[in-house]
Amino acid sequence: MKLINWASIVFAVFTLILTIAFFSWWMMKDRIVFGNEQFDQVKWMQAVSTINHACKRGDMAYDLQQNILAKGTPREAVHVLLGRPSYEDDASVEYDLGQCMHVYHGLLIFFDKNSRLISSRISSH
Repeated sequence: MKLINWASIVFAVFTLILTIAFFSWWMMKDRIVFGNEQFDQVKWMQAVSTINHACKRGDMAYDLQQNILAKGTPREAVHVLLGRPSYEDDASVEYDLGQCMHVYHGLLIFFDKNSRLISSRISSH
């Protein structure tokens, strides 16, 4: 009976540590996976046609999202900065980041009814 109690405690502690580790990684994954380079507009534009690097724009996405794209930026300014999006509708645009961590990712940028940036996020497909 004592062995079962100890095994239960060990399992509970292991599960708690695993949960904390997973959620810590989940909260920091964008910075870890997509934060290797500062945004460079020329590299961003050239990356559309490259096949040499699977995660073609991913390395710049975090810097772009955190330091360049500001709330309230007009949609036209985003298009001038980033070029033609991979997908576009009335409320959002998406730019292909490539295959990062074995999954295709995109940078989704959302706009309000006045075509002003309200938020952005890195999505996986």
